[in-house]
Amino acid sequence: MSASVTPVFHQEMAVYYLRPSFEYQESAMKTHIWKKGRDSAKNKKPRRKFNFKQIARAVKFTSKLFGRALSRRIKATVLYATETGRSEQYARQLVELLGHAFNAQIYCMSDYDISSIEHEALLLVVASTFGNGDPPENGELFAQDLYAMKLHESGHHQAHSELTIAASSKSFIKANSRSDMGKFGHLGGRKIDRLDSLRGSTTDTLSEETFGPLSNVRFAVFALGSSAYPNFCAFGKYIDNILGELGGERMMKMATGDEICGQEQAFRKWAPEVFKIACETFCLDPEETLSDATFALQSELSENTVRYAPVQEHESLDRALSKFHNKKSIECSVKRNPINLHCEMNGTERSTILVEIVAEGTDYEPGDHVGIFPANRKEIVDGIIERLSGVNDPDEMLQLQILKEKQTQNGVYKSWEPHERLPVCSLRTLLTRFLDITTPPTRQLLTYLATCCGDKADEERLLMLANESSVYEDWRYWKLPHLLEVLEEFPSCRPPAAVLVAQLNALQPRFYSISSSPRQYLNEIHLTVAIVTYRAEDGEGAEHYGVCSNYLANLQPEDRIFLFVRSAPSFHMSKDPTKPVILIGPGTGIAPFRSFWQEWDHIKTEMNDSKIPKVWLFFGCRTKNVDLYRDEKKEMVQKGVLDRVFLALSREENIPKTYVQDLALKEADSIAQLIMQEKAHIYVCGDVTMAEHVYQTLRKILATRENRTETEMEKYMLTLRDENRYHEDIFGITLRTAEIHNKSRATARIRMASQP
Repeated sequence: MSASVTPVFHQEMAVYYLRPSFEYQESAMKTHIWKKGRDSAKNKKPRRKFNFKQIARAVKFTSKLFGRALSRRIKATVLYATETGRSEQYARQLVELLGHAFNAQIYCMSDYDISSIEHEALLLVVASTFGNGDPPENGELFAQDLYAMKLHESGHHQAHSELTIAASSKSFIKANSRSDMGKFGHLGGRKIDRLDSLRGSTTDTLSEETFGPLSNVRFAVFALGSSAYPNFCAFGKYIDNILGELGGERMMKMATGDEICGQEQAFRKWAPEVFKIACETFCLDPEETLSDATFALQSELSENTVRYAPVQEHESLDRALSKFHNKKSIECSVKRNPINLHCEMNGTERSTILVEIVAEGTDYEPGDHVGIFPANRKEIVDGIIERLSGVNDPDEMLQLQILKEKQTQNGVYKSWEPHERLPVCSLRTLLTRFLDITTPPTRQLLTYLATCCGDKADEERLLMLANESSVYEDWRYWKLPHLLEVLEEFPSCRPPAAVLVAQLNALQPRFYSISSSPRQYLNEIHLTVAIVTYRAEDGEGAEHYGVCSNYLANLQPEDRIFLFVRSAPSFHMSKDPTKPVILIGPGTGIAPFRSFWQEWDHIKTEMNDSKIPKVWLFFGCRTKNVDLYRDEKKEMVQKGVLDRVFLALSREENIPKTYVQDLALKEADSIAQLIMQEKAHIYVCGDVTMAEHVYQTLRKILATRENRTETEMEKYMLTLRDENRYHEDIFGITLRTAEIHNKSRATARIRMASQP
């Protein structure tokens, strides 16, 4: 028998294991015994059932999020130019509104790269007009760049110097903002005329197609201005015109906001409309975001989002003013008490003073301006502080903080951040130096004040003023109330200090023409200041005081004063002594001319240089007793600095009422000779109404003497500006010219009523 058939042969290896070993486990799905139904009633949660309507809402919500993400790819650029800050305020509100559907960005025109304008998809402009048709200082370069772009697009390859002269002139803005002027130039083979009325006029149809470098740009313009000036909103009209001429697609007709009446209402009407049109233009659904976006214009700060926090460190006043206004503030001192230039009229209702300031290290030329940072009256500041809540010590150093929300990957993040503009200082300093508390409150501010009233009647009256435009305008222009008078009229209103100051506008610097020569008065600046006082309610109301003029009048020797110099190259003295000079300036309009004759006197006397121009001075005032700088003018005539001096008296007894333009008409032949043959320079300084009358008078004189038509003379007068021979230094109307206010206000209300 063989051993291999033995059952146990070699079986000792059948159960042999190596240690350690790796074993494969059976799948639990094969071996586990499922216990179905055990404790199911206790642990099972009810399942939510979704109907079709709920699912549709979820899909709509998801689509909305996706649509918003896509819409952010469309860039919207908002440009602004401003002198007082109002245009910037509106521009920031517009950016907040556009941010609900676009990638909105904001730029001051002076900071904008003009080479980017051809690549903009959506361009919105908020621009104010400075004086009688000039661009604000931070909008001048942008205007020049657009004009240069137009010249280049028209195929006129001028020499660099000629192009610079053309682009630096401001007359083209006034000319191109007038939609009723004829076309003096053509864009064909002829040279473009700066009086060319641009085809993209605001009165043209929106569908007109113009091809140019901005053909891919959609734009809209909101223009701010005052109807008290003849060239109402001229800069905004110019921007609207030239963007259209360069090929831009105008989404809607240019809107205007009149400072005299209804400016805020006009903006709040325009902003939602332009937002809706922009959404439709770029195929976005405005219905989803319009309500949220419109609410952004109406959203207000509250005690939950604004607070005051005590701090230890703070900046000096001059540095704080510099940062707040973005101007280099210079700390100076008062040389002596202001001199009353009406010394022969004791108790007169009108007063003009000479303020002498020690300003070491300042650099300026005759004709330049100085910006004064004023201070509000102490009694008004103290009265407001007494009626505010939330601050125990008005002299404690505080920082205004705003609660900001930020979208992060982990959700919404909230944090308290310092206010972007207001400095660290006490509440008293803030109300005295930085905030405007004398301008009548806006309707938006009145709406907030209504929420702070403890009396229902006060709340209802404030809401009526805030909601009814005509009632508000009548109340505003009848009482012209400052903030304290409003709080006194509604005594139950006690707003929190932090929320109130966050909504007040900035206290703007006041500009004055310098009345001294830097070579005759080294390290000094002289100002000729008319003291402004008035009573509202047809002279029966409380007495009001001009902020800066009365601040200057009350300064004592060695008092600190903060200022900055603003160059006015278009009003500088002519460098060519062979060209005659005609000076026209009634009242305080004589201010810069004093610096002129002092400069000529210095050249003639100290430098032994007889080469000074022939100078005619036309001055106007009410009576002989208020003939400003009468003795100085006599001395200048005796020295041969001034050749002829003309005096117009409008209120002198037994003498017919005469204005400077009347004297110009009497000397029409000589003036025409000076301008046309001898190429004289004309300098006009004073209020806007006078300046317009002088302009029309000179045009009439030249048209008559040269046998030209009105149109030809209009062209010639604007050419004088281009040649830098017609110079204007114009300031706005004052509260002493009530008839102009009433006329302008009536015009503004008619304009508002006529708008759709």
